[in-house]
Amino acid sequence: MFDALANRLQDVIGDLGRRTRLDEETVTRVTREIRLALLEADVDFSVVKNLVDAVRARSVDHDVLKGLEPGQQVVKLVHEELTTLMGASDSKLVFGRPPTVILLCGLQGSGKTTTAAKLALHLRKHEGKAPALVAADLQRPAAIDQLEQLGRQLQVPVYRTETSDAVHAAKEGIERATADGRDVAIVDTAGRLQIDEALMDELEHVRDAVKPLNVLLVLDAMTGQEAVNVATAFQERISFDGVVLTKLDGDARGGAALSVKAVTGRPVKFASIGEQLDQLEVFHPERMASRILGMGDVLTLIEKAEQAVEEDERDAMEQRLLQGQFTFDDFLASTRMLKKMGPLKGVMKLMPGMGRQLDGLEIDDRQMARVEAIVLSMTPHERRVPHLINGPRRRRIAQGSGTTIEDVNRLLQARKQMEKVMKSIGKGKLPPELVGGAGASRRRR
Repeated sequence: MFDALANRLQDVIGDLGRRTRLDEETVTRVTREIRLALLEADVDFSVVKNLVDAVRARSVDHDVLKGLEPGQQVVKLVHEELTTLMGASDSKLVFGRPPTVILLCGLQGSGKTTTAAKLALHLRKHEGKAPALVAADLQRPAAIDQLEQLGRQLQVPVYRTETSDAVHAAKEGIERATADGRDVAIVDTAGRLQIDEALMDELEHVRDAVKPLNVLLVLDAMTGQEAVNVATAFQERISFDGVVLTKLDGDARGGAALSVKAVTGRPVKFASIGEQLDQLEVFHPERMASRILGMGDVLTLIEKAEQAVEEDERDAMEQRLLQGQFTFDDFLASTRMLKKMGPLKGVMKLMPGMGRQLDGLEIDDRQMARVEAIVLSMTPHERRVPHLINGPRRRRIAQGSGTTIEDVNRLLQARKQMEKVMKSIGKGKLPPELVGGAGASRRRR
């Protein structure tokens, strides 16, 4: 997401050099390029103008802060303005007397039904809720069947009512959720290919009947500026509380995410960043601004890691690593943790400075599967005591994993190097080759 915008902004800011003062000419040139980058990202024109004007006003004739270079200072200012643009703080759902009703609305094809299931899973995993899904999309063929299939997959109840009245379906579903002791009811409503009076009338009637605490508009981020137009139209009639952006992983521009809060006054609450049901994230404006500027997203990376491994398992591994013990059992646990965190390229993009390095680079997640196959072809004793793996054992492991002896040798060498690094860190020092590399780097500068 935001790849095109991120790359363009990094190019602009990287050209500032080591000036000690941001003069008007420099700021004019930089803000012009920032304006073009944002417009190319399909950000609303008025939003672009306000952001650029704010950056310019805070930059012209201002001394560069001590310890910063001009580029870093502009990054700081742009980061602050982007964060303000998308919402100064995280926007959370409101919960009340159970069941809390969450009404999803949006155009057909925006991903409402899948979003309903993703939101149910998110609330169960991260909020400790017992959600239910209410089928009130009576327009799209097979919409209810799709919702029921997703509900079975998640083991979340889906309440359907044989009726042609969406209001009746929504009210009865919530009554059943109340009777079953569910504390959240997510109502999936009908959409249309485009906004029309019939759609808005039906949504108004459903909203008035079920009195939701949260009305969420589901927008397809891939539609760019059109998503903002849709949000504006819905805001006039339905007065939604927040936005869920879908397909954000496929949108390299990001105009919708940057515009919708400023145009409608309603925050983005969630972002769907993949097709899997667990790929729904809380939208953090500050973290998203960091990603756009190539600063990574360390907090999200940490949260993903914490969710992927149990605390006692993490502590035990940490102790072994600090003692310089890095067995193939640890290696296996690490690769499985990475797989739980999502596609490897997506995880790596959260690391500061890595986004641009991955441009055009194909990262094959199947390579991790081949490494895992090599480790699983070892006996439990060989995984615990890797130095026992001699020539005959290497041939057996290669044959058992469908790889070559060279592949096995490379993995053994990588494990040995990792153990060496961990031993040095455990003793409070870096290995000689890393120290030498750092020194050489300093000498070159």
